Amino acid sequence: MNRENLEKENTDYFCEVGESAGFSSGPGGQNVNKRATRIELRWKVMQSAFFSDEEKARILEVLANRINKAGELIVTAQKERSQSRNREIAYERLNELIQEALVIQEERIPTKPTAGSQERRIEEKKAQSFIKNKRRKPEIEE
Repeated sequence: MNRENLEKENTDYFCEVGESAGFSSGPGGQNVNKRATRIELRWKVMQSAFFSDEEKARILEVLANRINKAGELIVTAQKERSQSRNREIAYERLNELIQEALVIQEERIPTKPTAGSQERRIEEKKAQSFIKNKRRKPEIEE
């Protein structure tokens, strides 16, 4: 799968992504020492021309733990033996992270318990209380 063929529609920002390769600690046997198969993507969020200021702020807020002090979102991939496959995985992961960060979840409106559920709760409490009261030693009247 090429970068252009990703399932998500908004991948125009890929031209802003810096890419570097390094030695992987993943699978590859002797290849690990000879080939630079690990891919590291760096994307400067605030310098992006493809997202609005609100979207950039949202990305910075949601992905704060993945963004360094220079304002770069860093994604690495090193699970596969080939550099090209790791590149695909890294771009897919970057795109997924950004798409998920841009989704605004609706606030949950808490619901009140129904009258029937409140009544059942009270009845269960009364039954439990009755059982516990039966466990007590009888009081001896003098």
